[in-house]
Amino acid sequence: MELTHLYQRHHYRVLLPVPYPVMFSDAQTIAEGKVTNLTVFGCAIECDNLLPKQTTLRVRLILPDHARSLPVEEAEVRWVQGNRMGLQFHKVERAADFRLHGFVWDRMVERFRTIIQDGLSTR
Repeated sequence: MELTHLYQRHHYRVLLPVPYPVMFSDAQTIAEGKVTNLTVFGCAIECDNLLPKQTTLRVRLILPDHARSLPVEEAEVRWVQGNRMGLQFHKVERAADFRLHGFVWDRMVERFRTIIQDGLSTR
């Protein structure tokens, strides 16, 4: 009998309707890409300059809620697939972390309102 492990998320993931720009760098590389989904703990990026798993990066997210970029002091490449890579955030300064949580929370509330409105309109 084969045992399977159920994958469960413990935080909300924002699937972005429009990819947001991102800049990232390690000791040798500075590159750009687009964030396709976002959580308070990480994101998925589409880009031409993929880096190997376990690479440590500095990241700057360009989100529409503010004129200034959101800095992530330390992130790690957790997976690479095709032209995408997944990052896990390890160090985010306090003000940026509050902003990130607020941004994800606002998108979650918008999504729930849409779901509720869609449900009410089908009655």
